[in-house]
Amino acid sequence: MIPVVGIGAGLVAALLFSVVITGSPLSALLYSASPLPIFIAALGWNHRAGLFATATGALAVAVALTPTGGIAFALIIGLPAWWIAYLALLARADGQGPLEWYPLGKLMLWIAATAALATVGSALVMTTDYELYRSAIARMIEGILNEMVRSRMISLPADMPVKELADGLSPVVPLGIGASFVTTITLNLWLSAKAVTISGRLPRPWPFIPSTTLPRLALLLLLGAAVLASLGNYLGVAAMAFSGALLAAFMFSGLCLLHDLSRGRSWRLPMLISVYVALVVMQAVLTPLLALIGLADTLFGLRKRALPPPPAQP
Repeated sequence: MIPVVGIGAGLVAALLFSVVITGSPLSALLYSASPLPIFIAALGWNHRAGLFATATGALAVAVALTPTGGIAFALIIGLPAWWIAYLALLARADGQGPLEWYPLGKLMLWIAATAALATVGSALVMTTDYELYRSAIARMIEGILNEMVRSRMISLPADMPVKELADGLSPVVPLGIGASFVTTITLNLWLSAKAVTISGRLPRPWPFIPSTTLPRLALLLLLGAAVLASLGNYLGVAAMAFSGALLAAFMFSGLCLLHDLSRGRSWRLPMLISVYVALVVMQAVLTPLLALIGLADTLFGLRKRALPPPPAQP
């Protein structure tokens, strides 16, 4: 049963991954959902089903598109989804109480790490030459900026050449890619866990997600990644991507804190609606603010000082 489920999930994931070549707006959304079948297979049946799905999807993409595409599927989609699902179902018992499941804070740290690795993997699939990679990213940014200027979405000073601006922005692109991978992995994990819970196949009880706090190790890792991010090679790409991924993880932690703080409050619903709407229309402002809240929560233990313990889980 596990191989059959894995093969089916892998084929669906490969299809979702491959539609991105059409270039349509819908294809981007379908591409973002490509880890979902692998998550469902790994969470609902067994992590080995996730491995079968990864291998099947990579082979299908390699045959249908290119061998490089198959490698990209495995590095960017399949292996991260399998590993995170595997960790999510880890548990230990001391024989004196209920199972202790893998903490959500540590799981978010691993999501950030896999996002950084996926970013580097996608870069290496493009080219193993760092200068060629940087030039390709700069050309991509230059094309986007030129299109935005032509459509009058933005205006640039007359003495600011678009090419120089693109060259200056290219080193920080992995920051955004790493952050976007964290968002994609986290949302797919949540959706798949919900689906598997509804089917009654999720082995662990549903956790109290608002209690999620990153461990203090994440602060040290963020500091180290920020220092290494200035290196002009693929190690710098990895560090920049890890910095963005950790900041995105802290953003989710800050969002969880708002959910936790508002438990039982009359203003909970309007506040949360306002926050989520602002995340859409003022993302550039609110995302760093939420990340700072998450950082402060990890550093100072805000929840332990201000909040009651989370409700007991069934």
